Amino acid sequence: MRAWRRDDAREAAAVGRLVGDYLVATEGEKGAPVTRASSLPERYRREAADPVAAFAGASVLVAVDGADVPVGCAILGPARQRRGELKRVWVDPAHRGQGLAGALVDAAIAEARECGDVALRLTVWDWREGAVALYRRRGFVDAEPWDARPRLLCLERAIDPRTRSR
Repeated sequence: MRAWRRDDAREAAAVGRLVGDYLVATEGEKGAPVTRASSLPERYRREAADPVAAFAGASVLVAVDGADVPVGCAILGPARQRRGELKRVWVDPAHRGQGLAGALVDAAIAEARECGDVALRLTVWDWREGAVALYRRRGFVDAEPWDARPRLLCLERAIDPRTRSR
């Protein structure tokens, strides 16, 4: 796991593709007939088309293959009230089963700790049972909802700042 290289056009394109795949899959799961990132609702299209601008204030973590090409990503948004927000955790289906999603989540938790956050929060659709199980194994628990969309779970994990590495 590592931070993405924002100034590398190929890497930015790879992150855009990963985020686009995530968003297309999500829209499909919600019943929307979206087959490519360019057909996404406007509020999401920018993330896939221009991830450098869309995630300017965020930390973008990538899992890479043997050729150092991003095959998974996680976005750690800026903290609000010392609570970071994790989103867009995605691993290319061809690279699943290798523990990359868990490693991305672990890296996000470590980064949030390094930033002095007291918690990390996320939302996940309840039908994504594998993702929900992964987050729960990493210590995320149900939280007071901040997004009231039906079937969207709001989860949070406390971060002990005393365990910050130096």
